[in-house]
Amino acid sequence: MSISAKYNPQEVEDKWYSHWMEKGYFKAKANPDKEPFTVVIPPPNVTGVLHMGHMLNNTIQDILTRKARMEGKEALWVPGTDHASIATEAKVVRMLREQGIKKSDLSRDEFLSHAWEWKEKYGGIILEQLKKLGASCDWDRTAFTMDEDYYKAVIRVFVDLNKKGYIYRGWRMVNWDVEAQTTVSNEEVIYADKEEQSKLYKVEYSIKDSDEKVIIATQRPETILGDTGIAINPKDDRFKHLIGKKALVPFIGREIPIIGDDYVEIEFGTGCLKVTPAHDPNDYEIGLRHNLEVIDTISLDGKLNEKCEVPAYVGMDRFKVRKQIIKDLDAAGILVGDEDFTTKIGRSERTNSVIEPKLSLQWFINMKEISKTAHKVVMEDEVELVPAKFKNTYNHWMENVRDWCISRQLWWGQRIPAYYYGAEDDDYVVAETAEEALQLAREKSGRDLSPNDLKQDEDVLDTWASSWLFPMAVFNGFNDDCFDKETGKIIKGKNADLDYFYPTSVLVTAPEILFFWVARMIIAGYEYTDQKPFKHVYLTGIVRDKKRRKMSKSLGNSPDPLDLIRELGADAVRTGMLFSSPAGNDLLYDEKLVEQGRNFANKIWNAFRLVEGWEVSGTSMPAENQIAVQWFDARFNQALTEIEDHFNKFRMSDALMGTYKLIWNDFCSWYLEMIKPAYGEPIDPATHQVTLNLFEKLMKVLHPFMPFISEEIWSNIRPREEGQDLIVSSWPVIGDVDEKMISQADKVFELVSQIRNARSSKGLSPKEALDLYIKSTDESAYEAFNGVIKKLGNIGKLEFTNEKVDNAISFVIKADEFYLPMQEGTIDVEQEKVEITKELEYTRGFLNSVNKKLSNERFVNNAPEAVVASEKKKQADAESKIKVLEEKLASL
Repeated sequence: MSISAKYNPQEVEDKWYSHWMEKGYFKAKANPDKEPFTVVIPPPNVTGVLHMGHMLNNTIQDILTRKARMEGKEALWVPGTDHASIATEAKVVRMLREQGIKKSDLSRDEFLSHAWEWKEKYGGIILEQLKKLGASCDWDRTAFTMDEDYYKAVIRVFVDLNKKGYIYRGWRMVNWDVEAQTTVSNEEVIYADKEEQSKLYKVEYSIKDSDEKVIIATQRPETILGDTGIAINPKDDRFKHLIGKKALVPFIGREIPIIGDDYVEIEFGTGCLKVTPAHDPNDYEIGLRHNLEVIDTISLDGKLNEKCEVPAYVGMDRFKVRKQIIKDLDAAGILVGDEDFTTKIGRSERTNSVIEPKLSLQWFINMKEISKTAHKVVMEDEVELVPAKFKNTYNHWMENVRDWCISRQLWWGQRIPAYYYGAEDDDYVVAETAEEALQLAREKSGRDLSPNDLKQDEDVLDTWASSWLFPMAVFNGFNDDCFDKETGKIIKGKNADLDYFYPTSVLVTAPEILFFWVARMIIAGYEYTDQKPFKHVYLTGIVRDKKRRKMSKSLGNSPDPLDLIRELGADAVRTGMLFSSPAGNDLLYDEKLVEQGRNFANKIWNAFRLVEGWEVSGTSMPAENQIAVQWFDARFNQALTEIEDHFNKFRMSDALMGTYKLIWNDFCSWYLEMIKPAYGEPIDPATHQVTLNLFEKLMKVLHPFMPFISEEIWSNIRPREEGQDLIVSSWPVIGDVDEKMISQADKVFELVSQIRNARSSKGLSPKEALDLYIKSTDESAYEAFNGVIKKLGNIGKLEFTNEKVDNAISFVIKADEFYLPMQEGTIDVEQEKVEITKELEYTRGFLNSVNKKLSNERFVNNAPEAVVASEKKKQADAESKIKVLEEKLASL
């Protein structure tokens, strides 16, 4: 069969992805005869486009899914997108602004019509891009968190949790995103890695009916006009006499009480703390303890309002007021100084605007009780985090869990199903539909209300309050036929897909959403099914550049993944991302890694071309080929054992590297060299067929990592019947591992390398046949490989000896000595001494490191037996080699 001289990834990738889709290989259905394997995609924002983090995350998911499919499991990878309330609404508002339309000029329904139009036009871009990566998702099951059934699920859960007492409405301090005009959760407030320079301004406050004054240090002088108290530590001898007196707010002269509170740090600032309950969460807590007034002087748009009582500041942005009030305080003679101050400023993850703490009436989930099971199951490894180091982070979050603000002041999203019928805070009902709400409102109010008397809450739910249902909602777990409203549980036996595919097998996601999403999915899973949503959580690292900066468009340090795929091929990008990506550790992206992936693809392609290009003729298989086949079979089984172990422990980078070395080093560099016929000579049919069989096995192992080139080569090896594509072939079975054969081959390969090095150092031609003498206590270790040694080392005569061979290049492998006789005068004895001494020093250093490890009781007691045994073998080999080198040095 003739194949192209050069591998063309673009042509191959488009061809095979279309073929897989056409054959329906990605589709899965409940099948009691098979073990299910389920992965749900972390749904990317519907506004998103593919970035390097997506590439890493989705490559890992695809690897796991493809391997499971080959193992005979019913493998299902469910794709989907998140409606991303804040991000999508911002995109739509921007689009409308470009058309000369203001959101404020539209009704809610009109705005949503534009939002859906935008979603239909742009919302599926990232999923189409994932197809270029080779993602084998069941695209027929693509979910969207605003789909009709999904929307109903979110509303149903809100109603249920409200009924159970977990959801409540109340006045609380929240994080307000001034630009997006909505609350954001604590987890969506980001702080720069480095502290920022700021200033503490020292302002003088007068004490009522006294000439005494106190100095207050503040970072936010624009909030002075909302002060309703001054707090001092009751143990502070400087000021405790002022407790109970009144102070006057600068400019406006409002009287505020001076209170004693242990929260105040005596050593920080001036020791006196201005208390502004409406604009600081800690001040709010102090205000509650001392019943202080709450005066909200900053409006939702970040501008000061009439409550500040200074007309010149009304309608001015908070940061402009900061600059102006500093000037005015100075002019009034009550700004008494400032000092540099380093701090971390909270910004919205969505818009990067500085968060404004605000007291607001919002909807919350009481997290303390509902999260107990989710906390316990992770700490006891019922749900396993990989790597386990993230259990500490998870434990800290769950032990200090705070109530979750789930309301957002937006229109795009699931609208909160609360209906108001009066002016009091408690004049509302919660229901799935307006009809149910009307009935409940009539019962609660005792009035004959009409539909027009009800007004639904304007807010929508936090996006995470929809995506936390993802593993259940994608299987319609909350539909009428399988959700019991009385118990608030999903009923088993009513939904075949949910019963079969849930719990899912593994979740692959990023550590930064461990609490955002992972913990909340676990909470929801146990709340509604009494089961975990997944057994394993594989936490990838963050993709960073060489300077350890997180890749982002704003920094301009992130390549376009699709450009990389077009240039180097999807297989190259997949492997390049994984070459240095251990679980939970950040990946330092280097384009050379992707180039290494491209080079790997080319190596495989050229190896196949070599095998296909051989002329096949003859009858029997030569002895050196027989031993080559036996060795590679043993090595394949050994490597597959290691690769399986890496997969089981989610060491994906190690699994790839094991595959890479098996193909590049063992197969291409050694096996093919061992069986390759002399130039112009044919290869025997038996060796050729076995080699093609081995190529097939290698392509099976390679397929999860590099699906395109492996499928292309598989299709070229031999004609196949319908449905025998590689993607649905069976995963290789591990056979017996002949450790002795592998150990002998390792010695032989080291010997061949030493022979080649000797030729190079002496300037000898590879075509010049040399004689080789072996001094060994175990001649059988080499006898089986005699033909291989002669072929790979170009050895004319190979003999065993018990004596030292004079005038020869010599070297030691473990306890064995080897001699390559040279012509008189070729050997420099002094140089030999230098080289032996250098090798002796190196081997002694190596032995010391092994001895140190074996003298560590903790290592010996905790490491697997095989690992300890391997170290002891290294110790024995090094000791034997040192002995031989010492004797050799003494004889010169």
